[in-house]
Amino acid sequence: MRALLVVAFCSLLQAAEPAQPIAFSHKIHAGDYKIDCQFCHNGARRSTVSGIPSVQFCMGCHKTVAAMKPEIVRLRGYWDRKTPIRWTRIVKEPDFVFFNHSPHVMKGIPCQECHGPVETMVQVRLDHSLNMDRCVSCHRQRRASIDCYTCHR
Repeated sequence: MRALLVVAFCSLLQAAEPAQPIAFSHKIHAGDYKIDCQFCHNGARRSTVSGIPSVQFCMGCHKTVAAMKPEIVRLRGYWDRKTPIRWTRIVKEPDFVFFNHSPHVMKGIPCQECHGPVETMVQVRLDHSLNMDRCVSCHRQRRASIDCYTCHR
């Protein structure tokens, strides 16, 4: 019963499809233009968190690319004001869960394994639950550690 409650609680911590301050399309960037996830989320290969690109990083391309499109004009507004974009978080693990992107990336596990087909999403959403059962099943399948300390520190 307790495990079921934990799974339900973890699922509640993940927003379905929240509104974002800028309509950013992963379908265009990762899908149509085939930009690798780690180009923008470069923390994933060396850190616990994947990271969200800064306004400065986005403007590296968008000073010239699609510069007059409405959402890029909004992006430029953040750039001109020197303020970060306050993105609404899609995935948040509970405090009792430790997750590190780096070993998963280094093992060649595709981002879509956990995050779903992001390259097809105009607006990012979590299309399945990220919970202990899913993670343990994946670890067993790949013969990775299922020791409690691996994820709970």
